Amino acid sequence: MFSDFVELGALAVANSADRTAGVWQKRENRYLEIIKAYQPEEQALFPEMFADLVSALEYELTWSNAPVDVLGRLFHGLELHNKYNSQFFTPQPVCDMMAAIALGDGNEQLKKQGYITMNEPCCGSGAMALGFAKAMLDKGLNYCRQLVVAATDIDLKCVHMCYLQLSLYGIPAVVIHGDTITLKEWSHWFTPVYIMGGWRYKSGVVSNLDKLGRQTPKEPEQPTAPAKAEQLSLFD
Repeated sequence: MFSDFVELGALAVANSADRTAGVWQKRENRYLEIIKAYQPEEQALFPEMFADLVSALEYELTWSNAPVDVLGRLFHGLELHNKYNSQFFTPQPVCDMMAAIALGDGNEQLKKQGYITMNEPCCGSGAMALGFAKAMLDKGLNYCRQLVVAATDIDLKCVHMCYLQLSLYGIPAVVIHGDTITLKEWSHWFTPVYIMGGWRYKSGVVSNLDKLGRQTPKEPEQPTAPAKAEQLSLFD
């Protein structure tokens, strides 16, 4: 049920913003395939659980003053991780510390290209990306406008968890179901903010549609950075 919940949530969020030809209908069909396996009274629980997730994320953002990995904590608490494949998520405090060290003051990359890029090759439920967003928030930076994330995981459950949380926290990101060792990729999930903010064209992470409805990499453009970081507005 947990796997179905995060997949249904990811499908619903993705199809609310990503209208890529062919991909939208495939996701819609997949949603119906999953939900039809449940009785009507069970189906009604999924939107309630989604509302609970939104409330939990809002609670953490309000009282912890930072994005927090709620689904990863739940995933481990329910012992759903695969210990036989060494699937253990990095604790949030460790992610926060590593992100703060990696970010520094953030000014160098902001001056260079006007935004900060983050690549997470084994994203799990997104704790490292959320830790990086927290580090930016602590520096007075706006992670909804000044950060773009490329996150990859070979476990589709992790892709769905990461995508859901980055989407609901308003982080521009493409979450990839793929193998970072062999470089195989099976699907791309774009957060609504990534699409609505025009990041497909700004970041250069992805560009032209291929026949599978996925995007192909290209060299990123280098926009002229404004004089002051606080004047950045990547949605203009």
